[in-house]
Amino acid sequence: MKHHALLVLPALALAACQSESRRPAVSQTPSFYLSMASADAVVDSAAARDMVSVYRRNKGLGPLAIDPDLQAAAEAEAKAMAAADRPSSADAFKARLASAGFKAPAANVSAGYHTVAEAFSGWRESPQHNQVLLDSRATRIGIATAYRPNSKYKVYWVLAVAADR
Repeated sequence: MKHHALLVLPALALAACQSESRRPAVSQTPSFYLSMASADAVVDSAAARDMVSVYRRNKGLGPLAIDPDLQAAAEAEAKAMAAADRPSSADAFKARLASAGFKAPAANVSAGYHTVAEAFSGWRESPQHNQVLLDSRATRIGIATAYRPNSKYKVYWVLAVAADR
């Protein structure tokens, strides 16, 4: 009987190893690399805020805090762009933010990037968009995406910043 037990133990150990390797891998992909090109995708605004805040800190500027009202405005603008199937005017959106009581608003509106990392990289490379990221008056942020499946762009982006009210 002991002889059979000695044969069974290694077999059980191998079986345990084999079942372990067949388990599905848990995604460890950081949220800023997740695609926004799906109907159920939601941008991780905290991760985006952190990414922008680190960039600003490296340039000698203060961090940003998520502003729920600015976030709601960014979400509404992204949805409107997706519905119209074209990017809107950043200046027009900025004027609407100012009319809504936001102090020193600035905005990036864009389309076509599929991840936060892509959008952030594109904005840094564009002098006009980078100026918004590095606005010294900014203390608040809202960022949103909207998806339109049959669109040329698929994903519409809005990043809005403003000073404290």
